[in-house]
Amino acid sequence: MNKRVVVTGMGMITACGIGPEDNWSAMAAGISGIKEIQSFDASKYRGKCGGEARGFTPPAVEKLNKGRLDRASLMLIHTVHQAFVQADAVDAAQKEDILVSLGTTLGGMLMGQAFHKEAIQKGLSRARVSLVSDYLAHYQPVNIIREFGLRGDTVSFSNACASGTNAIGYGYRRIRNGEYGMAVCGGYDTMSEFTFAGFNALMAVSPTICRPFDKNRNGLVLGEGAGIVVLEELQHALDRRADILAEVAGYGESADAYHMTSPDPSGKQASNAMNNALRDAGCPEIDYINAHGTGTVLNDAMEAGAISRSFGNRTGTIPVSSIKPMTGHILGGAGAVEAIVSILAIRHKALPPNINYETRDHECDIKIVRESEGLNVKTVLSNSFGFGGTNASLILREYV
Repeated sequence: MNKRVVVTGMGMITACGIGPEDNWSAMAAGISGIKEIQSFDASKYRGKCGGEARGFTPPAVEKLNKGRLDRASLMLIHTVHQAFVQADAVDAAQKEDILVSLGTTLGGMLMGQAFHKEAIQKGLSRARVSLVSDYLAHYQPVNIIREFGLRGDTVSFSNACASGTNAIGYGYRRIRNGEYGMAVCGGYDTMSEFTFAGFNALMAVSPTICRPFDKNRNGLVLGEGAGIVVLEELQHALDRRADILAEVAGYGESADAYHMTSPDPSGKQASNAMNNALRDAGCPEIDYINAHGTGTVLNDAMEAGAISRSFGNRTGTIPVSSIKPMTGHILGGAGAVEAIVSILAIRHKALPPNINYETRDHECDIKIVRESEGLNVKTVLSNSFGFGGTNASLILREYV
């Protein structure tokens, strides 16, 4: 018999704030964290704005060499600590084997970028190897294990923009199958000029603002941040007398392999990911869909079509919104951050608005949340669709 999996702690950093509740306050009010880029000169690019987490102050580090940690690891240490504190699991997590499952697109890209720059300026033989000590994506989960004195497995997902959702889904399955009592799961990515230049070269970045599902949408804005959840088997959480925030009810995934950067316009496999999650959860009624909603012409039309494929006549009755116009697209961290926002919507009984939406597009015939709305939200579907055709969906529901 499958175990029930619940969320007992959350940690979050985005351009909208530090911590889940700070983020929710901004998002519920429709306040965007998108501003002109400060961390590098963006004046030469098509887009010049992004979601930098300017309120983030790197935390103190006890067991690792802080000077050899990328910004990504420092964000993770901060958000994992937030989540452990909320779950009252700082000590409990050290007493048993736990799973650390994290998703990212870039890993420690800022360190890799610094090494590359120094290698060009000084020559490869004189570039500091210490600059790549926290570069590869599998280093950051190991840093979490070491800094918090944990034991157990570490798993890294790098499936483009579905990575954070995949990481949570993987942890959910391992706990549901009885392999672990607790897991630390989520996703992260940082703002780097290397990535910013790449998305601009693809003409995927908006020169103005991100407006998901709007007829005049013209691209995404990039962001940075991290989202972490502590997952537990239900009885494990009850035995610890933990405060249960929500339940992970279902997870689905698929792949379409249609194109390296463009989604399959039919939305068939994106719909399959949603359908797989719905079946996994016992086909519940969905009160809200937290969309991938990047603001690009192709992604939004595909996602709207996929939603229609999955929900048929109910499509027009289910509220849909994307938070990316407020946070920016956090790439591998997007799905994890959006899963936390989905839980916050359940707990606050309200929906974050799809800001910047003005003009209806017949290709996106879905019910867009125009302003922050109060609603008896009990069950949420959260979508993540990435480059290369990676599709993942989570279903979060109120714990009863």
